[in-house]
Amino acid sequence: MLKTITTLGLCSALFIANASYADKTAIYAGTLLSIPGKTPLTEQTVIIEDGKISAIESGYIKSDDFDHIIDLTDSFVMPGLMDMHVHLQGELGPENDSEALKMSDELMAMRSTHFAFKTLLAGFTTVRDVGSNPQYMYALRDAINKGWVDGPRIIAAGGVGITGGHTDVSGMKHELLDFYTTKQICDGPYDCRRAARSAIKFGGDLIKVASTGGVLTDRATGTGQQMHNDELKEVVEAAKSMGKKVAAHAHQEDGIIAALEAGVASIEHGSYTGPKAIKLFKQTGAYLVPTLLAGDTVKHLAENSEFMSPAIKEKAIRVGGDMQSNFAKAHKAGVKVAFGTDSGVSRHGINAQEAVLMHQAGMSPMDILVSATVNAADLIDMSNSIGTLEVGKAADIIATQGSPLENIEELLDVDFVMKSGKVFKSVAQEI
Repeated sequence: MLKTITTLGLCSALFIANASYADKTAIYAGTLLSIPGKTPLTEQTVIIEDGKISAIESGYIKSDDFDHIIDLTDSFVMPGLMDMHVHLQGELGPENDSEALKMSDELMAMRSTHFAFKTLLAGFTTVRDVGSNPQYMYALRDAINKGWVDGPRIIAAGGVGITGGHTDVSGMKHELLDFYTTKQICDGPYDCRRAARSAIKFGGDLIKVASTGGVLTDRATGTGQQMHNDELKEVVEAAKSMGKKVAAHAHQEDGIIAALEAGVASIEHGSYTGPKAIKLFKQTGAYLVPTLLAGDTVKHLAENSEFMSPAIKEKAIRVGGDMQSNFAKAHKAGVKVAFGTDSGVSRHGINAQEAVLMHQAGMSPMDILVSATVNAADLIDMSNSIGTLEVGKAADIIATQGSPLENIEELLDVDFVMKSGKVFKSVAQEI
């Protein structure tokens, strides 16, 4: 008997959300993109046990061993998407301008859980949070891993920045600036080495640095290089010696070059990537995480609202207006790309809008899907467990009604979301 399942909430009543991970589930996939970058297959059966893929078979397999069969014969099925640049603790906007002073840390932690679940329902089963209150984000990461709350798999960064730089607090009176300044603010190479080690000690999966100034820093200090070469190198070396990677916020090319020469694994934004930086990207194998959605968002807000300071507004219009065309040049030149949105600047749950902007910049749908699966998994050193649908890997699976290879906007309306074998959203049918 066919049973229709609609899942828009916490899934506590879903047939499979309550099932043991030991249950054996089959997904009938009409079109299956098991490995982004390769040709999709049709009429496939994906078999899931203990939260992992145990087999992929041609045809729609019948077996009395299946506890559940999910009918996605009319759908495009692929690995869960990944966003390599999110900030789950907040959302930019006029109504949120002073939230840090009004909202308790405890309530902000609850809201982070809400934003995380919205992100999961949008089809993003893994994210890299690269700028939140670290201890609260580590707690959310660990709670999701323990199954206490629902959300995407979180790779959480510890931040290291210089005094007055992009990661340092700004736009408040001096008493509050002193209060909010953290131990991860450093000056000079050896102090930055200490800060990197401290960030890892307290739970960071990676280190996030700001090589350049930032658009949303409430100071007219530009978007060029601010963290010095020796400081960047010490952070990278300290992280590397403890088995961690470094992601570098960088807008202008001087800061991109300095970060790449220091050995970072990824450049976040890369707004003014030019010929020399492109050459270094290709030499080092570092990834560009473009965050075009953030640029589009801040430009729109600067032009259509009054809550930004003049310093922020000028940078938002200039940088936001330049990001897409410069990204197009970098991608065309062969720079490796990992999908990232800067959600938190944009609204959570609309992460796939980044894919639309990437496509407008000339990136093919297949390359976009690779950036959000295979490349993202490689960046976070998890290619052995996620990023593709293969035997032994986590059953992180999403589905859309139409093919995003034909229309990338299909990613804006994901119909089915499974993470580690558990269904969180579905309009599928159980047979």
